[in-house]
Amino acid sequence: MEVLKAIESRSSTRGYTAEKLTEEEQNILITAGLQAPTATNRQELHITVVPGDAPELKELDEALGRGVCFYYGAPTVLILSGEEAFSWTPVDAGIAVENIALAAEALGLGSVILGCVKGLMRGPEKEKWNRRFRIPEGYAFEIAIAVGHKATEKAPHSYSAEKQVTYL
Repeated sequence: MEVLKAIESRSSTRGYTAEKLTEEEQNILITAGLQAPTATNRQELHITVVPGDAPELKELDEALGRGVCFYYGAPTVLILSGEEAFSWTPVDAGIAVENIALAAEALGLGSVILGCVKGLMRGPEKEKWNRRFRIPEGYAFEIAIAVGHKATEKAPHSYSAEKQVTYL
């Protein structure tokens, strides 16, 4: 799929089948994230691959207490963490997670970018969650993405270039 088509057709998926990702699909997504550019080529990001049925995700979901599964039952969740002391890490993680989302779309998979757990993952119990998700020392949660085979469809969001773009 051409990248512009993937950008145009991608939307957040909030329902997945039980079908697991293949090793090839998973590797493509990881590679897409790792190939994202980083400031000064620091390559300071780390990806933790978590199966959707992992007890760590269930525990995090319960701690979040939203009443709906925060990763929508996806068979795979990728947690992106990065060097806490590097000021560009949040930007770099955002670029990497979008690469993963577009790669998922190109593979015919669904994805939803997840920031709702940031308060927990960086809160008072940060060290506990870092251990549970094997986040390297000196790193912190930045963003996550749930990926799997779509059980639901959603049209891409609309936008208004007239309201959202200014030309000088």
